[in-house]
Amino acid sequence: MSTKNDKIPDPKELEKELGEFLAKKFGGTVKLATPIVMSQEMPSDEVQKPAPGPAKSINFDLKPDDLVAYLDQYIVKQDQAKAILATKICTHFNRIRYWQKSPQQVAELVGGIKHNVLMLGPTGVGKTYMIRLIAQKIGVPFIKGDATKFSETGYVGGDVEDLVRDLVREADGDIQRAQYGIIYIDEIDKIASSNNLIGADVSRTGVQRALLKPMEETEVDLKVPHDPISMLQEIERFRKTGKRDKNTINTRHILFIMSGAFSGLEKIIRKRLASNGIGFSAQVGKLDDQQLLSKVKSEDLIEYGFESEFIGRLPVRAVFEPLSEKDLYAILANPNNPIILGKKLDFAAYGISIKFAPEALKMLAHQAYLENTGARGLVSAVERALLVFERKLPSAGVVYFPVTEDVLREADKWLAILCDRKQADRVKRIFDRLQRLEVENVARYLDANRNCFSEKYGIPLTTERIRLISRFYCRHVMDTDKVLKTINGIYEQIKTMEMLFLKKQGITVVLEEEAVDHLIERALDGGYKDMDALYREICSDFEYGLKLVRDKTGTNRFFITRQALLNPENFIGELLKKGRPNQPAARSPEPPSLPLERN
Repeated sequence: MSTKNDKIPDPKELEKELGEFLAKKFGGTVKLATPIVMSQEMPSDEVQKPAPGPAKSINFDLKPDDLVAYLDQYIVKQDQAKAILATKICTHFNRIRYWQKSPQQVAELVGGIKHNVLMLGPTGVGKTYMIRLIAQKIGVPFIKGDATKFSETGYVGGDVEDLVRDLVREADGDIQRAQYGIIYIDEIDKIASSNNLIGADVSRTGVQRALLKPMEETEVDLKVPHDPISMLQEIERFRKTGKRDKNTINTRHILFIMSGAFSGLEKIIRKRLASNGIGFSAQVGKLDDQQLLSKVKSEDLIEYGFESEFIGRLPVRAVFEPLSEKDLYAILANPNNPIILGKKLDFAAYGISIKFAPEALKMLAHQAYLENTGARGLVSAVERALLVFERKLPSAGVVYFPVTEDVLREADKWLAILCDRKQADRVKRIFDRLQRLEVENVARYLDANRNCFSEKYGIPLTTERIRLISRFYCRHVMDTDKVLKTINGIYEQIKTMEMLFLKKQGITVVLEEEAVDHLIERALDGGYKDMDALYREICSDFEYGLKLVRDKTGTNRFFITRQALLNPENFIGELLKKGRPNQPAARSPEPPSLPLERN
């Protein structure tokens, strides 16, 4: 007999009990098949799900010059391309932020043109690298695709709308964040139509047509009809809610950037310029391919094989310059270049420290230049030159690997020298010389970007601090950004010690910059982890002495110098003798540039 306390069994519990009963009664021959039950609309007295909130505001306040300064740290040459991309990308995101701040006052322009970008230039000049750096700096989702992998919607091949869906996945499913992302499509010149083609060209002009709406503004359905996982997820959502969710993303604020080598385009431009007027053809004949590309117009791209509507959606154009042998050397000598850093990491994985002589880098740059593939040739040149060492040195127990021009020219001879333990002192002397050269090179780089780094990280870059940072860089496999973040973290913890000393000891201490440098160096030498131990050491050195001085002189503010940290007893004694508070040490003006030691 049922009672008031009996509750109606849950359908899932009932299903489980029935299943167990059938299993006991008939074994595994009879099973319960549960039909898919679609839920009804939720009653009005149940709590409704909150409506989707407004789009997240984009946090962006970069100025074009700030972005150019950031790109200068990593990319050699391409000044005009940097300026164009930095300006238009900053304007694009600042305009979004401006609209979000005052959506009632700033109306969305009907038919407004986005600052989509077309980049032209030979292979290996840094087009993809530059866009990756910009996306990383801005902090927006970024996705890269190749135009050759797509076909017109409805045909076999990738769908261009898949790029938008990939952007959402890159944003971890956050549609509101993905709608401010960047889609980069490489090899766009490969979808230019062929003039002698008969019939539908689904992989060329078809792709151009498929890109028209996403490049401007459209709603892209995130449910992929040909994706079984997507369809199963939709069925599961419909089973639970009884509703068909409209899961789309708007491409209004997604920035499209496209690039290609555009081989043969210079001939079309030359022909157009030569036909513009009598006598002008002689001047056109003197222009090289780079100068011709800088004069590209929409009509040239249309003749190359692009639809006029497609070109009209790429109003911003940036032309990249080919790289000279000197430029390739500058790339290798840049402390942030991923090629040398990657090679340092390869050898560090075996416990081997590697340093490069400037002459060796010049030799590698020359070999890469002969390949005529831009910066891509640097990777193959470096790998080809060091492969035999990467194979043999780990087994020989080698710790130091100095790469000089002689090492590259006479690989077999130097391989034997490096593996000979009797030659260890000689190898170490060469390595130390190259390490000093690397310290000086990094110091020059930091000095040249002193103001930019000081403003970015909020840490004064004194001459001594630059040397300290350079030495730390040479002992670790990091780019300068990672090194500066590490140093900045230590710097902030050291400045926090001043506040802790006041809070716990009731005494105000001001660490002079030279004292901060000394503590940073000690923290780095100690593994820069146990800052608490460093603070306790300072307390034990100064706590009682400074309290004694305070009681005697009445002052409660003390300036701690480097010398005071080295000899705290003498520092306290001098204060007690003077009987008055110490004053900050006089500082000499900072030199405009960093004086470097010569070997």
